[in-house]
Amino acid sequence: MNATLFVCTTCRAGETPVEGKPVAGARLYAALMSAPPPEGVAIAPVECLSACSNGCAVALSAPGCWSYVYGRLGVDDVTPIIEGAAAYAATTDGLVPWRERPQIFRRQSLARLPPQER
Repeated sequence: MNATLFVCTTCRAGETPVEGKPVAGARLYAALMSAPPPEGVAIAPVECLSACSNGCAVALSAPGCWSYVYGRLGVDDVTPIIEGAAAYAATTDGLVPWRERPQIFRRQSLARLPPQER
C-alpha cells in the first residue's frame, strides 16, 4: 500500500509560540522524520488539519482505504505513531483490528473517513 502519514506542522498543542522556536507540530514532524520510516508509508507535512483544539494531529490515508485523524500527540509518541502507520499500511482497506492498534490510536482517534470510490 502507498499510505501517507500527514503531520500538522502548525499545531501549537496549547503552547504560546516563541520567536525562533518551532511549534509542537513542527517538532513532532522533525522527530518522525528522524525515526526509521514505516514500511509503505510516506510522511508528509501539512499546514493545518483543523484539529487545533486537539493538537498535535496526524492523519493516515491511502487510496481506496479508510482514513483516520489522530490528536493529542507529541514527540514522545513517535514510536507508536510509526508502529500504527506501519500496521495501517499493511492492510488492504485501512482497517487495522482494534487490538492490533497502538494504544494512542485506540484512544486518540478524532475522525474516521470512509474510502473514496475509485
